Order: sequence, then structure tokens, then C-alpha cells
Amino acid sequence: MNLVCLLAILIICIGRSTEGASRPAVVNIGAMFAVSTINGGVSKIAIKAAEEDVNADPSILSGTKFSVSIHDSNYSGFLSIIGALNYMESDTVAIIGPQTSVMAHIISHLANELHVPLLSFTALDPTLSSLQYPYFLQTAPNDQFQMNAVGDMVSYFGWKEVVALFTDDDQSRNGVTALGDKLAEKMHKISYKAVLPPDPTATRDQVKTELVKIQIMESRVIVLHTFSKTGLLVFDVAKELGMMESGYVWIATAWLSTVLDSTSPLPQKTKDSIEGALTLRPHTPDSKGKRAFISRWKKLSNGTRGLNPYALYAYDTVWIIAHAVNLLLDQGGTISFSNHASIPRYGGGIMNLSALSIFNGGKQLLENILQTNTTGLTGPLAFHSDRSLVNPSYDIINIIENGYQQIGYWSNSSGLSVVPPETAPNWSSSNQHLDAVVWPGGKTDKPRGWVFPNNGKQLIIGVPDRVSYRDFVSRQNGTDIAKGYCIDIFRAAIKLLPYAVPHRFELFGDGHKNPSYYDLVSNIASGKFDAAVGDIAIVANRTKIVDFTQPYIESGLVVVAPVRGSDARAWAFLKPFSPLMWGVTAAFFLIVGSVLWVLEHRLNDDFRGPPRKQIGTILWFSFSTMFFAHRENTVSLLGRMVLIIWLFIILIINSSYTASLTSMLTVQQLSSPITGIDTLISSFEPIGFQVGSFAENYLIEELNIPKSRLVPLGSPEEYANALKERTVAAVVDERPYIELFLSDNCMFSIRGPEFTKSGWGFAFPRDSPLAIDMSTAILTLSENGELQQIHDKWLSRKACASQTSDVESDQLQLQSFWGVFLIVGTACFIALVIHFSLAFRQYLRRSPEDDHHSDLEPSGHGSTSSGSTATPRLTFLSFIDEKKDQSKDNKSKRKREEIMGKSSNWHEKEDVSRNVSTSKRVQVNKSEISHISDNDTWLTR
Repeated sequence: MNLVCLLAILIICIGRSTEGASRPAVVNIGAMFAVSTINGGVSKIAIKAAEEDVNADPSILSGTKFSVSIHDSNYSGFLSIIGALNYMESDTVAIIGPQTSVMAHIISHLANELHVPLLSFTALDPTLSSLQYPYFLQTAPNDQFQMNAVGDMVSYFGWKEVVALFTDDDQSRNGVTALGDKLAEKMHKISYKAVLPPDPTATRDQVKTELVKIQIMESRVIVLHTFSKTGLLVFDVAKELGMMESGYVWIATAWLSTVLDSTSPLPQKTKDSIEGALTLRPHTPDSKGKRAFISRWKKLSNGTRGLNPYALYAYDTVWIIAHAVNLLLDQGGTISFSNHASIPRYGGGIMNLSALSIFNGGKQLLENILQTNTTGLTGPLAFHSDRSLVNPSYDIINIIENGYQQIGYWSNSSGLSVVPPETAPNWSSSNQHLDAVVWPGGKTDKPRGWVFPNNGKQLIIGVPDRVSYRDFVSRQNGTDIAKGYCIDIFRAAIKLLPYAVPHRFELFGDGHKNPSYYDLVSNIASGKFDAAVGDIAIVANRTKIVDFTQPYIESGLVVVAPVRGSDARAWAFLKPFSPLMWGVTAAFFLIVGSVLWVLEHRLNDDFRGPPRKQIGTILWFSFSTMFFAHRENTVSLLGRMVLIIWLFIILIINSSYTASLTSMLTVQQLSSPITGIDTLISSFEPIGFQVGSFAENYLIEELNIPKSRLVPLGSPEEYANALKERTVAAVVDERPYIELFLSDNCMFSIRGPEFTKSGWGFAFPRDSPLAIDMSTAILTLSENGELQQIHDKWLSRKACASQTSDVESDQLQLQSFWGVFLIVGTACFIALVIHFSLAFRQYLRRSPEDDHHSDLEPSGHGSTSSGSTATPRLTFLSFIDEKKDQSKDNKSKRKREEIMGKSSNWHEKEDVSRNVSTSKRVQVNKSEISHISDNDTWLTR
């Protein structure tokens, strides 16, 4: 028994000894910052506070001391490397830092080799990827998200171009690259990149040189991506140069918000220099823990530094490492290191490289960090599969005269919003909103975001020096002044812009022939012209090198050819209807006539008689309704209904035929063998085109017409002579030119429809914001009617009668009338169904006595002998052939005879009866003969 107790005590002691060995007394963590910087200073305070809180929490690390040592890199990359090596020689399990992305790229290689996790909340270069640097983690949103926010802001305010001003280091350079990618997604761009020396080495002269370059450029939207010292210097110089006045837009990245949060109070000069700027601040949601830490901050910092979000990220980073280390120890891991086999052993010296060793638990510690799922001062702490933090978001701040105001938020899930990201709906284009902004200069109206380059230098606008169709654009006689339809539209549009556009026209061409319009727009791309105004067609090859405004007139290529008067032909009266229309119309005449005969046959004597007569009646009645000349009356209700509908349809058909025939005989009197572009291509005859027009390239490249068939023509007079002399079979040109040409040349005509669709517009350099504003102005001109007034002033002409459509287009097709034929067909069908249904019902209700009286006329009392055979029942075909009114007349006759017989003298009754009997016997004999005949010729009834 004593032996058992002794063994139990020994096992417990060994277990406790093992537990104590698995949990070290101290866990070493390193941190590297430039303590004199804003972020370095607040991070040092927050890290030390987190270290105290971790060690004071008995639920974590179970008595193991959590020790964080801070190395001051003092802006030096060399000292940062030395600090990292020192940490890795001293059994450090993780390092917080470095502060800059430049050092992160270098030290991450050491971390990869020695398996020491490297966590930074300030080295936010988006190119520090997990594939290249698996042991490097960013514990704050990287600059990819910050640049997404800036890109969404630029798009929200509608600016097309921005200038990027940044320091020449990895983080700033790669951040601007990410901004360019985001802007490109939204059809915006960075028009110029101004580079400054790395922070904090930039001098005032260097900054001034770059700002002067920006000052003479077109864009007035400047994105400043740098660090606090250089950034404040940029704003100070910009204020001096007048670049913080109305019209400018400044968007600073998160460095400016750290200055606002951590430097208080700001010098008045600094306040004045940044007024009107926008900046971003990493968003940290409100929480009880955050409020408690804020209340502690003044005591922790002794009032030397204000709290900014990066202090909160520093605090949370310490706790992330502490939880991961605690989990590592709970999993049975140990804090142990082993020698690196590839590091040579050097003896002596200050840097003992042999002391660098691999952290054996580094891989597991890294996995524990990536599996973090908790809540810290900055909100939820967790990582996506790409190792970025969940829910990246920013506050958007506008600096005003007395401080700053928050105008909204940005988050990766909801975009721009005026409500916190925690409650904002998912992204949609309709819920992107920000509050009002006070811009530089104190204005609240959104700046245009651009000016004319070189501070208001006059725009040089190229104008084609035309020698033909001078109503569109031309040189005023003896001067260099341009005039015409296109010039008037441009001037009217310029007047509608909310700003002045200094400009002058410069004529393009030699004045002897029309210039090449492709060369004209090419001079815009080359920089010779700032814009081009004239009759410039918007076609594909031109849109590749310039931007066009909204078209101010529709255009398209058409074919014009000589026409001759067409002789009236003998069968011209058949032209109004297509052959199918004629056939269907004739068929319906016969169908309606037959239906009316069926409906009227039992009731109407006009529709009875011998077969030949009835066929003639059907044909006569059918076609006489065309002229409303039918003489037969309709007595049945169904027949009248069908006839009324049919007469209405006839009225429609007659009216349409008359109108179409009249149009063909009185209006369209011209014809030509050329009916459109298709017949022109297949004719192999010469084709004329206007010199300088895009029509030549289109005919060759798109329609594959040999160049040998094309004849250049320079004026309307040359058009007319070439067409009259048959030098060309037709001319291909844009509709506005052709309409002007035909107003004076009525012996020619447009043949066929337009075979291209385009318009004329004003040309500007690619991505020019002036093109957008001018498009808006042109739409305004169209809406207020001024565009039409200018058109009437220059281009209003009397059109020739030849500018009408072809005969074929006036021919009426069945598609235009299928609805009316459907109506009459349906009416006929319904009427027949009702008619036969009623007839069949009467047939079923017919008694044998009625059948007997149908075959034999009644003969009074005892008219048939008791030995006679019963008469067979009538067939349905015989029944419907029978005239309906005959049986009713016979019954009425018998009733009248009975009444007359009762009122006669009793003494005369027998004589009358004998006479009646004799008469009826004669009638019976006649009826029998008639019945025999009816079996073969039932239609005679």
C-alpha cells in the first residue's frame, strides 16, 4: 500500500515537472519602430500597455512572462536590419514591425529562413504577398484597400483624371500603382505621377519643383501619398504657390489623419495649409473596450501624443501574438530553437551569425496567428485566405477652418456611405453617398477638377478649309475667319459651358481641295491641335485616336444616281397590292360569298334555284360587294352580321388600294437601274466619292470595291457633270452633303436607304473632360431648339420630288391586312357553327309527322289508306336544303281551313268535305311524283 502511494506521488511530481518545463518562464517578442515619428511614438505606448495587460491577465500564458522589447530604428534601414538580427539571435518568437515597407521586404527574407513571424500594422505595401513572404503578416488594412477608397471617391465626384504625388519608396510607389489599377477599372486614369525623395529627406525646393509642374497641367485633382513630414511640407509649399485655392482638389492618404489625431494643437500655419483637403482614417468601430482604452490613453501617454488608430492596431497586434503563443503552448509546443545548417560558423566579432537559429515552433505559431478569431479594440480580428484583415474600412474626413468633419465612410463591402460600415447595406450604385464637402477656397460647389493646360492658354482648334459644301464650314473671303453651320453650333455650345474657353481657329488644308479628315484628327493626337471643329464624321478609325462629342447631326452614307421618268405601264393598276395580297383577297371574296349562300339558302328565294343559277349567284354576290352593288337581300341575322363585317373590310381594302395607286401614279414618276448599294456593287460601274471623305476607305476596306472603280470628285458641280455624262454610275457620300446637293439638282435621287449609321461631332484629345462638357451642351441645344434653328439657317432647302421612296416600298403587303382578314374569317366560322348547330337541333326535334308532311302534302281526313307503307325519315342534307318557311305556311293554311270549316253551314259540310277530299287526292298524287324526283335533284327546291 505504501508502495502504491509512493508511485502515485512520484507520477504527480513528474507531471508537474514536465508541465513546468513545457511552459517557459519568459516569451520574448521584438518590436522595431522609429520612435520619433507619430506612428512610432503612439505604437511604443500602446505596445507597452498591451504587454502589461497580457501579463496581468491570469487566463493567458499561465504565469509565463510576455516580454516585448522595442528597438528604435531612427529612420535608418541599416539600424532596422541590425535590430532584426539582434532579435533573431536572442530567441525571439515573433517581431512586431518593421515600420516601413522597404525594411519589410528585406527583413521578411530573414523571417522566412528562421521561421519567425513578422507582424506589421504600418508596412502596408500591397505587394508584400503571402506567397513571397509567408512569415510576414499585415495586421492593418493594406494600401490596396485605401487606394480602392480613393478610386471610389474620384469616381463618385466624377473626375476623369488625377495627379499622383508620392515619395519614392516601395510602399508609396506600389500604392500609387494600385490606385492606377482601380481608376482604370472605372474608366479614369492618373494623368501624371510626381515623385518626391523618400521621407523625410525631401527639401522645400524639390517639393516646389514638382508642384510647379503640376500647376501648369490640366488636372486639378491631386492625390498625396507620402508620410507626415513630407506631406506637411507639400501642403505648406502648395499654399505658398496658390494651389490651396478654389478649383483644386487635394486627397491625402491616412498619414494626414494621424497628424490630426496625434498632434494637438496644430500650428495655425499648418491648419491654414491643409484646409479643404480630404483624408482617410482607418475605421475602428465603437466598443466598450475601445472607450476604456481611450480613457486610459492620456495617462499612458502623459499627454505627449494623441491617440490614433495605429495605436489601437499596435495594441491588438500584441494580443494576437499572445493568444497564438498561448495556443501553441496549450497544443504541447515548446519554445525551442535549432541551428541553421546553411549559416557558416564565424568566430569572434560583434555579429555572431552562428547565433542565428531557427524557431522550431514558428510554423505552428504562424498557423495559430492566421486562425485568430476574436474581437479587439479595432473590431473583429480575423484573416481572409489571402491573409488580409476582414472588413477593411475607412472614415472619410474633410478638414475645415475650425478642425475637421467626417463626411462619410468607405468599406470594401458597401463602398461610400454616410452610415457606419457595420450597418451599411451591401454595395450598389444607388446607395453611394457622402455629405457636403468644404473644398479649398471655402467653396461648397464641387470643383470641375481640371483646367486648360498652361494656365489658360488659348486652345488651338483645327478647322477644315473646305472648297465645296461651304455651308458647313469655310473660310470667310480674304480672311482666316471660319464660318458655317458647324462653327455656329460650336460657338453656341461653348456659350453654355459654366466656364470660359479661350480658343482660336486654325484652318487646315491648302484651300484648293478638301483636306483629309483623318489627317486633321491625327494632328489632335500628335498635339498640334487641341481640338477639331467641322463636318467630322464619327467613324471607328478616328475614335481610336481621339474622343468625340455627342453627334450634333445624324449622318450616314447613301447612294445618289440619275433617275428618269417612268412610263405608265398597262398593268400598273396591279402594283398597289402584292401578288399574295391579290390572291388572298380573291379567295376571301369566294369564301364570304359561299358562307352567305349557306346562311341564306333555307330562308331566301334569291339564293335558291337550279345549281347553275346558285353558282352564278355566289360569284355575282361575292364580287358585287366590292362596289356595294349586290342586289340580293339578306334575311337571316347571321347573314346580315357577316355581310356588315365584310362590307367594312371591303371599304378598308378599297380605300387602301385607291390611296396607293394614286401615290404611285402621281408622286413616284422616277426610276433608275440603281436601287441601292447592293445593285451598285454588282454593276461593276465607276463610283464617285467626295475628296477627303471617309467614304473611299469604307468602300475599299468594308465593301471590297476595287480602288480602280472609285472616282474622286471635289464639288457638287463635279458630282452633277459626272452623273450626267455617265462618268460614274452613282455617287456615294454622306446624307447631309447629298441633301444639299439634291436641293439644286432634281434630276438625281437617293437610291435605297442609308447603309451606314453615324453622325458628326467635335474631336478632342483622348480622355479630355471638355468633350464631356461639350456633349452636355450639345444635348441642351437640341432640347431647347437652338440646334434646329442653326440647321434651318444654313441648310434649309426645298426638297425635290425625286427624294421619295421607291415604288416597291409603297406596295401593300399581306402583313398590313392580316388582321382584317382574320376578323372576317373568324366571323364566317362562328356564323357557320351557329347556323349548323341550330339546323341540327331543329332536325333532331323534327317529328315523323313533319317528315310525312314534308314528303306528302296533307290531304285531310283519311287521306291515306290504312294499308299504305310508312314514309322514311328525311336525311339531314335534305332537311337543310328544305326551305324553312314552306312547312310553316302549310300549317297556317290548315289552321285557316279548319276555322273556315267550323264556321260553315252544317248542311254544306259534306259537300265541302267531298270537294276537299277530291282535291287532296290529286295533291297526294302530285306530291308522290315530286318526291320521287327530289331524290335526284334536291337543289331544285
